[in-house]
Amino acid sequence: MTITTAGTLVPVEDLAAALGDPALRLVDARAVLADPAAGRAAWEASHLPGAVHADLDRDLSDHSVPGQGRHPMPSPGDFARRLGEWGIGPQHRVVVYDASDGSMAAARFWWLLRLLGHRQVAVLDGGLAAWRAAGLPETAAVEPPPALPPYPVADFDRSRIATAAEVESRLGQAPGWLLDARGGERFRGEVEPIDPVAGHIPGALNRPYTQNVDAGRFRSAEVLRAELRTLLNGTDPSQVVLSCGSGVTACHLLLAMEHAGLHGARVYAGSWSGWIADPSRPVATGAA
Repeated sequence: MTITTAGTLVPVEDLAAALGDPALRLVDARAVLADPAAGRAAWEASHLPGAVHADLDRDLSDHSVPGQGRHPMPSPGDFARRLGEWGIGPQHRVVVYDASDGSMAAARFWWLLRLLGHRQVAVLDGGLAAWRAAGLPETAAVEPPPALPPYPVADFDRSRIATAAEVESRLGQAPGWLLDARGGERFRGEVEPIDPVAGHIPGALNRPYTQNVDAGRFRSAEVLRAELRTLLNGTDPSQVVLSCGSGVTACHLLLAMEHAGLHGARVYAGSWSGWIADPSRPVATGAA
């Protein structure tokens, strides 16, 4: 069976039926922020047949870049080389999964690949938890597809990435243009277990990424559309900027918006940790 991966999400049943398709590539993006080695260790123990592992810190970020937050984007050249090593080219249909609900690095990988112009990529709805709940096969065998030359691309589509300068220029606009995907307590500045400054970008509205899912799977497009439109307050989706702590779970919110048919929002890659890298930038606390 051939599956369509040009949307946002793929059900486990459809992916299971497509295993063995020579044009299919699987990517395991499990990651644990508090334990950077845990994701790869989990992949080594068991993963979907044929899946390669994309490491959030090594493959989907470039920590040598200063001032761009805790997970700076990788260079397009480095990411293209890794795609080639994983056997992924423009001709392939790609499905990426995480531990459960597509959060963290699965959505990040989806976003990065789309920035290269690759549209045949989707996230496994429900992730590995849904796959296991369905009793579908796993393996510890490492059998990556044959390596290819680097993915042919000149650059990321920079028009799809929001910058700190743009965010600064839009401060004071009516709420609805900037959404923050962190948990409410971090957004309000009540706690901050990761970054040195608590709070949020002035004018942002809070939409925790966990509200995009129910029992591990994405909520229906209709429900998400209604909820997100209320937050946007009339803002065209193409004018919306998405933020989080370091540009990872903001991708989950982008995935939810695309799934809901609200197309064209952009991720502020540096997000909160990049914003506070410049102490002159304003900070807000409390509810929006």
